[in-house]
Amino acid sequence: MEATDNLTASKLEIISTVLFFIAIIHTFLVSKFEHIADQKPKGSMAANIWHYLAEVEVVFGLWALVFIAIFVMGRGADSALAYLDSLNYTEPAFVFVIMCIAATRPVILLASIIIQFFSRLLPFNEKMSFYLSALIIGPLLGSFITEPAAMTVTALILLDVFYKENSTLKFKYATLGLLFVNVSIGGTLTHFAAPPVLMVASKWGWDTIYMLENFGYKSILSILISTFIYTFIFKKELQGKVKIKKHAEGYLIPSWWKVLAHVIFLFLVVYTAHHPKVFIGIFCFFLGFVKITERYQDALKVKTSFLVAFFLAGLVTLGSMQAWWLRPLLARMNDLVLFLGATSLTAITDNAALTYLGSLVDLSDASKYALVAGAVAGGGLTVIANAPNPAGFGILKKSFGADGINPLQLFLYALAPTIIGVLCLLLLPSFHL
Repeated sequence: MEATDNLTASKLEIISTVLFFIAIIHTFLVSKFEHIADQKPKGSMAANIWHYLAEVEVVFGLWALVFIAIFVMGRGADSALAYLDSLNYTEPAFVFVIMCIAATRPVILLASIIIQFFSRLLPFNEKMSFYLSALIIGPLLGSFITEPAAMTVTALILLDVFYKENSTLKFKYATLGLLFVNVSIGGTLTHFAAPPVLMVASKWGWDTIYMLENFGYKSILSILISTFIYTFIFKKELQGKVKIKKHAEGYLIPSWWKVLAHVIFLFLVVYTAHHPKVFIGIFCFFLGFVKITERYQDALKVKTSFLVAFFLAGLVTLGSMQAWWLRPLLARMNDLVLFLGATSLTAITDNAALTYLGSLVDLSDASKYALVAGAVAGGGLTVIANAPNPAGFGILKKSFGADGINPLQLFLYALAPTIIGVLCLLLLPSFHL
């Protein structure tokens, strides 16, 4: 098909922005779509369509498809393909691979052992100590195994220990909001683990020393304060012992060398995170290893991982066209307004996309810090605010009943830890190592 050039670049940008905000509104309507689906004859095409529209993970992919269809009709298939080729889909591919590896039984077992070890050091009852440890140590592991892996591991542990019990909906929302905020902030101890930091670290010369000096203790303190406050609020629900699923029926507990093999695969994927041809090749070897050791494995979470990757790919496709209004907006803000603006804007757009757009603007060192700190502080407010959030969403959503996860409730319960993160990152001084 030849390009017709019926749509100028500016018109396409406006269309993409309209579709982008329609997609955001769509995420708030998924529970209503689920209700409509339940009223249709079970198994009918109408029921299946409404169930499809009720899946949060498909929202941005669906509206990105609408955008590409309009792109093709307006400017031709060649132009649309050139646009898709110009985008970087490494992050969705990486999240798919890291989720599949991190959600395996050996990795979950190792993470559970680490969390249990730290929980035994705390002077509280077993369940409360495990909750504290899971929501502090789990997110902080994100600085080393990447935030998507930390989100996957921690969410699966929370699902097994807390979400499968008769916990109140209030407790589940509060824990989910706390998890999202802690993971967003907890990945900032290094320069390679948090997506919004990754987007700017190389260009701005930020290394792990810089991250420790400017984010280190502030991030840890924010996580500690938020988690202890939520633990105190829900202390009545955190009484008793912890029951951890160590193996599934018909399977065995993996020996140490199998756990070590999984850790090596995880490390190699993290190390080659910017090289999709390499980490996809490593993933192929991992699939072979899983087949060989299948007696010690649970089924890989391929569907969940793929849906999360699909969500992020749609976000990249639509989000990349938002520079026309985001970039000039960021350029006009002073440091304080930039910090608070980044926190607010992160609620409606991926924080990695936000910091990337900020990297295209000439900013002072103080403004660079304000942009990234604000972006990570607001990374737990919505499911689209931080790349790892859809992973936790996909793992835990069935625990919230037929209505699924309400975006407004998530926002409200994530607000308190977000404010704590804002205060710590905004007001506390940096240290030089």
